[in-house]
Amino acid sequence: MENEPAFLQKHSPDGGFLQSEHWRAFQEAAGHKTIHVDGLVASGIVHVRPVVGEYVYFPRGPVVDRGHTDLSVVVKEMARASKKLGAKWLRVEVADERIVEKLRTFFYERVMRAPHDVQPREILVADLTPSEEELLAKMKQKTRYNIRLAEKKGVKVFETREKKHQEAFLKLIEATAGRKEIVAHPTGYYQKFFEAFPKDTCRLFVAEYGDDVLAANIVAHYGEWAYYLHGGSSSRHRDLMAPYLLQWYQMKEMKKRGCRFYDFGGVRVATKGEGNGSWDGITRFKQGFAPEATPLLLPGAYDIILDEKHYSLYNHLRHLKQSLTYFKKFFGR
Repeated sequence: MENEPAFLQKHSPDGGFLQSEHWRAFQEAAGHKTIHVDGLVASGIVHVRPVVGEYVYFPRGPVVDRGHTDLSVVVKEMARASKKLGAKWLRVEVADERIVEKLRTFFYERVMRAPHDVQPREILVADLTPSEEELLAKMKQKTRYNIRLAEKKGVKVFETREKKHQEAFLKLIEATAGRKEIVAHPTGYYQKFFEAFPKDTCRLFVAEYGDDVLAANIVAHYGEWAYYLHGGSSSRHRDLMAPYLLQWYQMKEMKKRGCRFYDFGGVRVATKGEGNGSWDGITRFKQGFAPEATPLLLPGAYDIILDEKHYSLYNHLRHLKQSLTYFKKFFGR
């Protein structure tokens, strides 16, 4: 088999970053046990749930050579290695529909659609190969206008690893989560990006107005792919349109570093009905930079049940938690 990075870039529709050794190392630094199935490109993260025990989550994996891989061998080995760790089920978030078919063929009724997807099922990927002038010309008119407005108003964008900017990023993540009523990772999770990733693999970009940090994003670089992973913005000076200029700067910098693809992350176009309205603004913002790109639609997450008793208990507790949350909201009105 080719070396792992080359194999992932060639055979994964999203470039394979979540199956890379960099992502495994980051997860271990963040406190998670990981698994890497020998002889396969199948990396998993071990999660522990109270009462029900462990399960192994394979993000966008396994990655296989479609023409030369016996999928039966792959899924059997993943199950064997996970069961050896004591896992009660596998959560497999594949990037290839054929693997879902093979899972159903081999595991029959023990394959269930997962209660939720961990990674976005629909992602927007921009082609960075055109010139900067062509990339700008392809953007929506409003996006180009906002980029130029931010430049004209004096917003400065740059890459940094300074501690003060890392701290500003963490505050913006927290503020953005609160404003949009979403659940962010713990602060320590984001700090590990700066500690666990080499500088040339994971970058922090900042948009600043005077001494005020208005937006900050983490972008990963893996082979020919760039990934916009996490970002936060301030509610101050919203009229300066800093996030637009920041994204454009990131695209240009990743293009200079040899990236052919820029992954904006999750959107809801084909899957619009699956989420709430909070995705509408995010999708419009991202599509403004690449309106001609058709989002990549992936199969999503599936659970492979290894221990029916524990998986049934997991589902029972999950439904109980959902009911308690509903009643708490209802009676809290």
